[in-house]
Amino acid sequence: MTVYVEDPARLGESALPDGRRLGWAEWGPPDGVPVLLCPGAATSRWLGVGAGAADALGVRLVSVDRPGLGASTPAPGRTFADFAADIRRLCALRGLGRPAAVGNSQGAPFALACAVEGAVSALAVVSGADEVAAPAFAPSLPPEVRGLVERTAADPAGAEEFFAGFTADAMRTLVMSASPETDLAVYREPGFAAAYRRALEEGFAQGAAGYARDTVLATGRWPFALRAIGVPVRIWYGERDESHSPDHGATLAARMPGARRRVVEGAGGALLWTHTEEILAGLIRDMDRERAHRATDRNRDAS
Repeated sequence: MTVYVEDPARLGESALPDGRRLGWAEWGPPDGVPVLLCPGAATSRWLGVGAGAADALGVRLVSVDRPGLGASTPAPGRTFADFAADIRRLCALRGLGRPAAVGNSQGAPFALACAVEGAVSALAVVSGADEVAAPAFAPSLPPEVRGLVERTAADPAGAEEFFAGFTADAMRTLVMSASPETDLAVYREPGFAAAYRRALEEGFAQGAAGYARDTVLATGRWPFALRAIGVPVRIWYGERDESHSPDHGATLAARMPGARRRVVEGAGGALLWTHTEEILAGLIRDMDRERAHRATDRNRDAS
């Protein structure tokens, strides 16, 4: 039987200068290549990526609870820029330098914000929530999604209050009902199902305000320029994934210079767990290339 996830090797919380705390979980060797994980909607730090991949590739994977989720202190009214600033501070505290990043599902725009702010050195967007509020997508959105986008644009505070009514069980039901069979085979595997339930329960442990803030930010217009991203970006979608992007990231990729997009035939939205080694190996190559380019530029400037 395939094992899709495993428990973290290390768990902890780090204190920020303003007294708030960020909860984190780590997999892989403590001295491995640092990779930050921005997890999906309300799943907290616990879920991670495919079992054994971090150890196999020598990756120190660090999953972080966004404020108000899991073990992280709430930060009402927080922004994408606030999250990127928190990540910079956490990286300094944990000795991560400028890690690579993986943004999965609703975690994708938060990882993109970190890339815009220069807090990470390479990025993989995996089954990422797209900017559904972008005008180009309006005609192609399902009516229920279009309604949420319009509601968020017209009344962000009211939309946030609406999303704050969600629960862990409601989130799990929503995900399962929207997933193709190829994903359900992953989500129903007993080990994954237990880990996912635990991650959601911890994600909602402080209530739904953290998830609600995430969702309003992700569902509204993104207040950052994707063209400003100056690090390598790979975009991954499954061919059968109909939940995360109206066009499987084609428009998203076109807005970032040099971004590379791959649509995996026959796959759905569970790529983070079914294609982990391929995703992480690509990130490591991108980090190595970026490091080499920077060294070349420094040498050129010094000569």
